[in-house]
Amino acid sequence: MTHDEFKQIALSFPGVEEGKSYGKPAFLVNGKFLTRVRAADKSAVFTGVHFDEREMLIECEPKTFFFVAHYKDYPAVLARLESLHPGSARNFIERRWREIAPKKLVRAYDAERDSAAVGA
Repeated sequence: MTHDEFKQIALSFPGVEEGKSYGKPAFLVNGKFLTRVRAADKSAVFTGVHFDEREMLIECEPKTFFFVAHYKDYPAVLARLESLHPGSARNFIERRWREIAPKKLVRAYDAERDSAAVGA
C-alpha cells in the first residue's frame, strides 16, 4: 500500500487528524497518538499490540512485520507499507482508535455502521 492509501484509511475514522508526536508527523485522535509512518523505513507504527501478538505477526509475516530496539519494551509493532494489506492496516488502526477515541464518538460510529448494514 502507499502512504496516501494509509493516510486515507487513518483519516476515515471520526475525530482523526494529522498532527505531531514527538516532533514527527502522526495521526491523532482526541490529541492522543493513533499511528504514524516512519520516514526512515516507510513503516507504520501500530501501538497496543502486545508482545505475544507481535512475535506471532513477525513469525508469520516477516516481510511485513518487525520492530526496532526503540520499541523492544513497548507493546507495538512496525509494518512495512509496501507489503502491508490495507485490510490489516484498517484493523490495527480501528482497534487502537476504539481504545483512545471518546466513547461518544465510538458509539456514533457503531450506530452509523449498524444502520448502514441494516439498509444494505
